[in-house]
Amino acid sequence: MTALRTAAKLGLRTSVHRPVLSIPTRHLATLQDNENSKEKSRLKALKDRLAAEDAGASLDDFINTGSEKLTPAEALELRETVQDGKKVVTTKLKQPRLPSWLKTEIPSGKNFGKIKRDLRGLKLHTVCEEARCPNIGDCWGGGEHQTATATIMLMGDECTRGCRFCSVKTNRAPKALDPHEPEHTAEAISRWGLDYVVLTSVDRDDLADGGSSHFAETIRKIKTKAPQILVECLTGDFGGDLKGVETVARSGLDVYAHNIETVEALTPYVRDRRAGFRQSLRVLAHAKQVNPELITKSSIMLGCGETDEEVLHALQALRDADVDCVTLGQYMRPTKRHMKVHDYVTPEKFKHWETKGNELGFKYVASGPLVRSSYKAGEFYISNILKKRRGLPVEDATQPTDTTSV
Repeated sequence: MTALRTAAKLGLRTSVHRPVLSIPTRHLATLQDNENSKEKSRLKALKDRLAAEDAGASLDDFINTGSEKLTPAEALELRETVQDGKKVVTTKLKQPRLPSWLKTEIPSGKNFGKIKRDLRGLKLHTVCEEARCPNIGDCWGGGEHQTATATIMLMGDECTRGCRFCSVKTNRAPKALDPHEPEHTAEAISRWGLDYVVLTSVDRDDLADGGSSHFAETIRKIKTKAPQILVECLTGDFGGDLKGVETVARSGLDVYAHNIETVEALTPYVRDRRAGFRQSLRVLAHAKQVNPELITKSSIMLGCGETDEEVLHALQALRDADVDCVTLGQYMRPTKRHMKVHDYVTPEKFKHWETKGNELGFKYVASGPLVRSSYKAGEFYISNILKKRRGLPVEDATQPTDTTSV
């Protein structure tokens, strides 16, 4: 101590060995490690929970709650139809192999390429592409009657509904309508030199009138540019608003089409919950009421699990609504996310329904595995019906008896 005091008085620096407090430092590192471990544990728990939710989610959780009578899994794997509103026992349905009569050639040809370029250049969409129609090569290429046909899809390529059979994109808030689309559509159609054109659209429940005025404007522009063209419109139900139906029906078109899609009992499980079998019948009946000169038309998919009695009931309901033409075709599953095919209906069975439809008094029945609601053979015969009504010469052709080529 004396030596230290002496050094201090002399102003000398001294070196004092103080103990290093290393325990708090190690304790701080341990605390930080524990915090990181807890954070990783919480992050892992969150990831596990989200993964579990994703594993149990389905397409219906986002686009369609459907009916509570069947679970989403049962609805996508219908084994039998619904009887008297009761839930039936369903078993897992294996996807049947595609039969030979449903195989088509890869689309190609000069006309096919020309139509595709025109569509892209004018920023137009077709249901042929969006719905992955198996007849696209035949229709766009000219086929049997040498008349190229493409079904133009208006109001964009995003639908506000999510039917379980349809591959068109779903969006609750689609893009705004293109104000130039009616003019572009009329221009494209006039370029192709068609005598019959089909217009359809996505459902636009986000619009006040469901897009009916846009539809009507397109029809009027086509008739202005090419009054000789016969126009068929395949519309939605406009949310059940019959004013929208009337707007289109009075716009100058020749054929008003609206599809019931399936039999009444399967409607809640096949179509979007906002659609309805009876609502569709009211659309068709109202179109004929406001414009009796119209030809009305509808379509039914087979292979969804329907019974013969239900198909016959649907056909009779269409006749009661004064529908003139009906088409029946095979449901084809567009992707694995969509409703499975219950069975592939044979060409002989389709021929049976063609006979039944004619017996019920339809002016035209197209029934075959590859028949779709807008298919050129149907347009060929319907155009002859319209020409006869107007006293115009008709083309001489007999209706094909081979239902696989209708």
